[in-house]
Amino acid sequence: MSERINISSGAPWESIAGYCRAVRVGQFIEVAGTTAVDAQGNFFGEGDVVAQTQFVLKKIQHAIEQAGGTMSDVVRTRIFVTDREYMMEVAKVHGEFFGEIMPVSTGVEISALIDDRLLVEIEASAIITQSTLEN
Repeated sequence: MSERINISSGAPWESIAGYCRAVRVGQFIEVAGTTAVDAQGNFFGEGDVVAQTQFVLKKIQHAIEQAGGTMSDVVRTRIFVTDREYMMEVAKVHGEFFGEIMPVSTGVEISALIDDRLLVEIEASAIITQSTLEN
C-alpha cells in the first residue's frame, strides 16, 4: 500500500473538522475545496471574484507542490460559484493557470458558501506523472 501524506494549510479549523488541505496517496493528490481565506482566517479579495479565484488557485498550486506535484499534474477541477454570472470571470483566471494543461472541469452554481464573503470555491485532483517523479 502506498504511503499517505497529509498536507496541512495550518488553518485551525482543520483539526476541528478533521480534514487537511490536500492528501497524496501514491501518485494521486486530492485538494480539498479551497476558498480565499488564509491560515489565520483572514478573507482575501472580498467582493472581487477574480482576486478570490487567483488566491484560491495559488493556494491549490502551493498544496500540490507541497505534495510533490505540479499544476501540470492536475487532471480535474471542480468550481463552485455563488452566482453563475461569476463563471466567465472565474473561467478566465482558471484558463491563466490551466490553459495549456486542460484538465477536465465542472462549474456549479450553489446557493451559498460557508461565509457570504466567499464567492468561489475550487477543488482539484492531480495524478503525478512519471516526468514529475523523475524531476
